[in-house]
Amino acid sequence: MTYQVLARKWRPRTFAQLVGQEHVIKALSNAFATGRLHHAWLLTGTRGVGKTTIARIMAKSLNCETGVTAEPCGVCSACTQIDAGRFVDLLEIDAASNTGIDNIREVLDNAQYAPTSGRFKVYIIDEVHMLSKSAFNAMLKTLEEPPGHVKFILATTDPQKVPITVLSRCLQFSLRQMTPQQVAGHLNNVLQAEQIRFEPASLSLLGHAANGSMRDALSLLDQAIAYGSGEVREEGVRAMLGAVDQGYLFDILRALVAHDGAAMMAAADSISARGLSYESALHELAHVLHQIALAQVVPGALADDLPLRADILAMAQALPAEETQLYYQIAIHGRRDLALAPDEYAGFSMTLMRMLAFAPTTAADNLPVLNSTPGARPAPALAPPATASGVVEAPRTAMPSVAVPAPAAAPAPAPAVVTEPAPWEAAPVVAQEAIVPPAQAHNVSDDMPEPDEYLEPISEPEFESSPQATFEAEAAPQQPPGTDETSADAKAISLASFNGDWHGLVVDLRMGAAGMLAAQAELVSWDNAHFKLRVSDSNRAVATRDFQDKLRELLGKHFGQPVQVTAELIEAAVEHTPAAIMQRAREKRQDEAEQAIQNDPFVQSMVQEFGAIVMPGTIHPVG
Repeated sequence: MTYQVLARKWRPRTFAQLVGQEHVIKALSNAFATGRLHHAWLLTGTRGVGKTTIARIMAKSLNCETGVTAEPCGVCSACTQIDAGRFVDLLEIDAASNTGIDNIREVLDNAQYAPTSGRFKVYIIDEVHMLSKSAFNAMLKTLEEPPGHVKFILATTDPQKVPITVLSRCLQFSLRQMTPQQVAGHLNNVLQAEQIRFEPASLSLLGHAANGSMRDALSLLDQAIAYGSGEVREEGVRAMLGAVDQGYLFDILRALVAHDGAAMMAAADSISARGLSYESALHELAHVLHQIALAQVVPGALADDLPLRADILAMAQALPAEETQLYYQIAIHGRRDLALAPDEYAGFSMTLMRMLAFAPTTAADNLPVLNSTPGARPAPALAPPATASGVVEAPRTAMPSVAVPAPAAAPAPAPAVVTEPAPWEAAPVVAQEAIVPPAQAHNVSDDMPEPDEYLEPISEPEFESSPQATFEAEAAPQQPPGTDETSADAKAISLASFNGDWHGLVVDLRMGAAGMLAAQAELVSWDNAHFKLRVSDSNRAVATRDFQDKLRELLGKHFGQPVQVTAELIEAAVEHTPAAIMQRAREKRQDEAEQAIQNDPFVQSMVQEFGAIVMPGTIHPVG
């Protein structure tokens, strides 16, 4: 007797047997139950999720001898012939091999005739997106108003390639990929019905390997049964899939948690012995980090049958959430850049070392450590000690090292502070505080930027494409250290002496956020302390009431009296704004610089004698 593969033997024959497509089943069942039957349906989804299976069940529901029903009997002549692929009024067309207009015209010519034995003529067109443009155009009219005895069921894995004129004529159902748990549950039922011994953990591996496709899962199950000589064992499935125990990933992560570079590299060196490529290792590492992050945010989201679930939950507790996100980003970038590395091992090891180098550190990490394991992370800082007066000092924050002059006389070293052992260390850690003489103490908080310090000039190359940003970079005056906005406005002028030089006014003032409006505006009038501005509609984002209020406050402070600011939007471009003036000046300087280089005698001799060329984009004006 000929063997029938599991993917065909266990193809669902009723809506009730379908797995994982409840939203589609409910809609179709209700439509058949109430008789609200459309003439064209479009089923979309990836391979192996049930598009053709649902189409055949729909054909049975339409032609079952018991009547149009959501539960075809499966035993009548129409149902059995459809299951066997012999029903004369069911025509399945593979659009991938019948793409031309002639193939579609033959179908349309045949559609006008009444069905031979069934209630409806059903046309199933698989991979419909493969049809040519002319074939789509030929079927549009029939697809919109077919004869009453004709039903179209279209299926595709790429609905974006189906013309919108076809989509608008169909009821569209999007089939979802099945979860690993749904796949494993169905495989469990199949194996029990087939009376094949199996290990539940092996089904979980197959469920994840199927990537949401039930057909792929059944094909893998067939292969696993053959590999295991009639049994499905976890060890055999791992070997068949080429899956390697992921315990080495947690060795790497534990080494990262402990900042133990030697242990991390030892785990990396063992990967080649496992027969796993470094590209695959980075892929698996990113996948595990995603699961760890998921456990940190939504612990209940992890499936109970997930391999290494206990390790994932434990690592979610040990690894800070911000480090998880950082390591994930480094892993996916390292995988992307692996082809640029000298070899895969270098790329993989550099990715791990980048994780170690960029891992956030605490204040305790920056202190010298004595009598501790080499390469291991220092113990976390404890609560700050109380002073002699009983006042507890505020904890220090880790700051970048600041170079200071050597003291005239070295102060006496502070007594050693013994901290409690960290969870990952066996012995206590002795740390010695670094002491800076008071005269050299650097109060970093005094130098931290205030919220308004983003108004400072920005270097031109960084925002070269932004006229406003470039304008601020060139126009904002450089002020000596310690000069703030108040002192800059000390040279305020009276409004009566203002001569209408809007560009000069904007250049003189440190406008910051208000400058975003001022730089893109043209001054129309300034009568009676009322500044009327004109802004192009393309820059309406900087002409809102919020920006007008900021500019009004700044001008009022500068002129020493209340002013009004209104901005009028016009559709035409505004050419006399400070930003436009600066842009034209910049372009002029660029042209002059390029002409100076081109006319330079030395450059001309290099071009003439040696065939040298001036690389475009490498000339920039000086000053």
